Amino acid sequence: MKHALVLAPFAEPELVRLRKSLRVTYESWLDTRRLYDPEELARRLRDEHVAYLVVEGDFVFDDVMEQAADLQLIGVCRNGLNHIDLDAATERGILVVNAPGRNSIAVAELTVGLVLSIARRIPQADAFIKAGRWDDPVSGYLGFRGVELAGKTAGIVGLGAIGRMVAQRLAAFDMRLIAHDPFIAHDRLGDLPVKLLPLNDVLTRADYLLIHAPANEATMGLIGQPQLARMKRSAYLINASAPGVVNEEALTEAFQSHRIAGAALDVFEGQPLPESSPLLALPNIVLTPHIGGATIETVERQSAMIAEDILLTLAGKRPVRLVNQNAWEKRSRTAKDD
Repeated sequence: MKHALVLAPFAEPELVRLRKSLRVTYESWLDTRRLYDPEELARRLRDEHVAYLVVEGDFVFDDVMEQAADLQLIGVCRNGLNHIDLDAATERGILVVNAPGRNSIAVAELTVGLVLSIARRIPQADAFIKAGRWDDPVSGYLGFRGVELAGKTAGIVGLGAIGRMVAQRLAAFDMRLIAHDPFIAHDRLGDLPVKLLPLNDVLTRADYLLIHAPANEATMGLIGQPQLARMKRSAYLINASAPGVVNEEALTEAFQSHRIAGAALDVFEGQPLPESSPLLALPNIVLTPHIGGATIETVERQSAMIAEDILLTLAGKRPVRLVNQNAWEKRSRTAKDD
């Protein structure tokens, strides 16, 4: 039986499916708390004759593939592929599949939770009671009076899968929805109640600025000092997308100068957040430890996607979520020549 090495979190039912057709070694990095050194990973792929490799955060570049003569497929349990050398994989006829949308629902729901936490000051109210400070019936009512979301404006930067799900959920709160996404046209919005605007207009109108832009060269530092200066002083910024899209130094300065009212962050330029970070001392800020996609359903979803594509490949069929089409064509030509 061919060997599959699974280094990403994987649901047990999908492991059972794979084990009916493959020899499976399962070592989730969340259990081992390690990501492989490339040389060590290459050695293991070679020595264990791994045909199917499943990763989430491990880097798989050309020098790793060069030593993995039996490697046929790399399954990536995420949407982003910046840690995989796609050109090298294609050149070697190694198929690469990923798991697009695996955590979209999870991140969208966390975003809504962060908005509610800010609007109703839920974390502060919880800490207030647990600290034993609720000593009279009205102190909580007076100290934690929040605002309602109905009638407020949510400005969404990035209207991809997650941004759209956030918009759908916030529409149920009767919020006004505006968005900026240069790659989306109005005629592609369907019945989504969102008005597309230039970025500067979204910045100036939003009561809650929600960042859902992917991390790439074009978006790094997208929200910096000039952009933050355009926001309302009463506005809040929520970033559950990617570190670097929002300039942390500029955000800290905006807080300290009272340029904006507050924020909620699930991603940071340094993770874990160092104890020296000024964000820890700022008021009106909710911080979560990069848990946007941390749900049971995310693992189930990514496992089902990758398992399906591995089994299709094993049966000689094209994977559903194949990223490098040319690798499949190369494999097909090689098979015909043989």
